[in-house]
Amino acid sequence: MSVHTDRKQITLATLNKMKLNSEKFTCLTSYESTMTSKICDAGVDVVLVGDSLGMVVQGHDSTLPVTMEQLIYHLECVVRGNNGAHIMADMPFMSYATDDMGFENATRLMQAGANSIKIEGGEWISKMASMLADRGIPVCAHMGLTPQAFNRIGGNFVQGRDPEKREIIISEAIALEKAGAAMLLLECVPDSLTKEIMAELKIPVIGIGAGASTDGQIMVVHDVLGISCLDKLPKFVKNFMNESNSIQEALSNYVHEVKSETFPSSEHTFY
Repeated sequence: MSVHTDRKQITLATLNKMKLNSEKFTCLTSYESTMTSKICDAGVDVVLVGDSLGMVVQGHDSTLPVTMEQLIYHLECVVRGNNGAHIMADMPFMSYATDDMGFENATRLMQAGANSIKIEGGEWISKMASMLADRGIPVCAHMGLTPQAFNRIGGNFVQGRDPEKREIIISEAIALEKAGAAMLLLECVPDSLTKEIMAELKIPVIGIGAGASTDGQIMVVHDVLGISCLDKLPKFVKNFMNESNSIQEALSNYVHEVKSETFPSSEHTFY
């Protein structure tokens, strides 16, 4: 349990209400308690305990080596530093290869303190999303560029520019909502595709490299603070430390720019 109790808890109902009121919400990754506390102080709504920890914490060149035990360890650290944010946890690579595995591992994450879980995939995860939703586990489906499929995709490319692939992404997003997915995360897709999907869905949509029209924005906290492990930063990344005098100010500026709809700008958007 968090040592903080002064901030009203952000729930899935909160995020749905924010969407209904056209109020943008903010998301950042975190992997430990102290940074989580600072993120919460800045007013971030959703904290993702992401498998990106494989790269930014463990030093791997992908997210694939992250295990369920490692994810749970970092989740428990984040929970102890949380002050009211909605905590989402990634399902690591192959931790949901079968429905039974997905059910068992999602249960472990929820028991460790997650409020929702995130799964990479399209329509093939619909059955799992439905099963978990029926059992009280909110699912955020991650579509577009899915880092766990790096070897199949062949690199970090914008997804959905091809007309056929574009239609597949739209139809799969609709299918996932119908199956019971509580949220959708779109990564590295053209702004026009995001707008088409937004017009079809009622659930909150989070974006990273998906343009400004999504209900929420997410970034890796290391990127926000200008300490990315990448040699070349993706187009959608903004270093908020460049215009800030402290880490806390950078985090607060990120929140302010998302809420005021000045981030992401056109320079951070794919077309």
